[in-house]
Amino acid sequence: MTPDILSETIIIMKNLKNKVISSSPNILGGTPVFAGTRVPVQNLIDCLKAGDSIDLFLYDFPTVSREQVVAVLEAAKEEMLEIAAT
Repeated sequence: MTPDILSETIIIMKNLKNKVISSSPNILGGTPVFAGTRVPVQNLIDCLKAGDSIDLFLYDFPTVSREQVVAVLEAAKEEMLEIAAT
């Protein structure tokens, strides 16, 4: 990853973190969670990896909004596309 792409990725992730993901030592020991919840972002990744749908994830974790899930997935997609383009 080039320094420019790395800088842009860090900015994107900081912006995402401020709006969608939060991390605090007082909440699950600093594990990144969906903002305003105690639901780790890793739970979404694990559910999708297991073949579960976003709807099932949202059913299982009703404190997470569809908009939060979409924002995380969009940011991950953009990051992957930028990495692939280098």
